[in-house]
Amino acid sequence: MSFIFEKKVISPEELKAEYPLPEKDALKKKDRDNQIKDIITGDSDKFLVIIGPCSADNEDAVCDYISRLAKVQEKVSDKLIIIPRIYTNKPRTTGEGYKGIVHQPDPEKEPDLNEGLIAMRKMHLRAIAETGLTAADEMLYPENWPYVEDILSYVAVGARSVEDQQHRLTISGMDIPAGMKNPTSGDFSVMLNSCIAAQVSHTFLYRQYEVRTTGNPLAHTILRGAVNKHGQSLPNYHYEDLQLLLKMYHQRELANPATIIDANHANSNKKYSEQPRIVGEILHSRSVNPDIAKLVKGVMIESYIESGSQKVSEHIYGKSITDACLGWEESEKLLYYIADHI
Repeated sequence: MSFIFEKKVISPEELKAEYPLPEKDALKKKDRDNQIKDIITGDSDKFLVIIGPCSADNEDAVCDYISRLAKVQEKVSDKLIIIPRIYTNKPRTTGEGYKGIVHQPDPEKEPDLNEGLIAMRKMHLRAIAETGLTAADEMLYPENWPYVEDILSYVAVGARSVEDQQHRLTISGMDIPAGMKNPTSGDFSVMLNSCIAAQVSHTFLYRQYEVRTTGNPLAHTILRGAVNKHGQSLPNYHYEDLQLLLKMYHQRELANPATIIDANHANSNKKYSEQPRIVGEILHSRSVNPDIAKLVKGVMIESYIESGSQKVSEHIYGKSITDACLGWEESEKLLYYIADHI
C-alpha cells in the first residue's frame, strides 16, 4: 500500500492534558480575543498589527522576539493590538524544504510530528506566559486545529489553501477571527467566496465525526498580492484595489466587512525591506477615505530579530530560515510609526 503508517501521534486531548493552558493565561486570552473581535466588527477603532517571523523555527528566539513586542504593546495599547505570528506550519510551493516546527522540531533532523506537536504547543504556551500576548498561526492543516483551539487568537488561511473546501468548513467552526488570503491568482471573488462559506453553518466529516458548525462571522479577507502567468508579482494594496474590494464586499452583503493587508509576499515581491513603505501607503489610503479606514483593520508584517534570511546550517540567532524578514530595529520603528499615523 502507498501509505506507510509510521506511528500514532498524541491526540489533542492528551496534548492539552499534558500541557494545559493555565487559568490566568486563559483569562488573558479571553480579554485579547474580545479586543481583537471588537476591531473586526468595528466596535473598536484600534488597529491590528500581525507581526513576526515567517516561520517560528526556534522557541528561544521566537519568545525573545515576542517579549520585545510586548514592551512595545504596553506603550501603544491605546492605538494598536499587536498579534505575534507564531507560524508553526510552513507551506512549500514544491513540497520541498523546511515545513515548520510541527514537522521538524529540529530543522536539521528528520521529521518527527509527535514531538513537533508538543514543541508547537509548548512554544505558544511559553509566549503567553512570558508576555501575555496570544498569537496568530496559519491553518495549513485543518485537522491540527484541536491542538491549538484554546491558545490561538487569530488564524490565517494561505493563498494555496483558501479554495479548499475543508479549510473553509473548518473555519466556520472557529470562534476567533480568521483571515482568508486571496489566492495566488489574485482573484478577489475566490477570497470572498471563502468568507461566505466560512460565515455560515455546515455539516461535514471532521476527525472521524460528523460535525455541525454554527458559522464564523469574524471570517474576513487578507490581501497578499498576486502572481501572474509569467511569474511576476502584482501588488493589491493600492487605493484602487481597496476601493474594488469594498465594492465587492457590499455586493455580497457579508458580515463585518474587513481586510488585513499583508505587506510582504507578492505585495512586496518578497523584498522584505519594502514593508515599511507599503504600510505607509496603506495608512495614507486610510487617512484620505473613511470608508477604506473602516475596511482596513490591520496589516501583516514578516519580522524577526535579525533582518534577511539564512540557510538552516548557519545558526544565526533570530534570523529566518525561510522567507526574509524585517529586522527588529526597523520593526520597532515601524510599529511606533503605525501608532502615530492611524
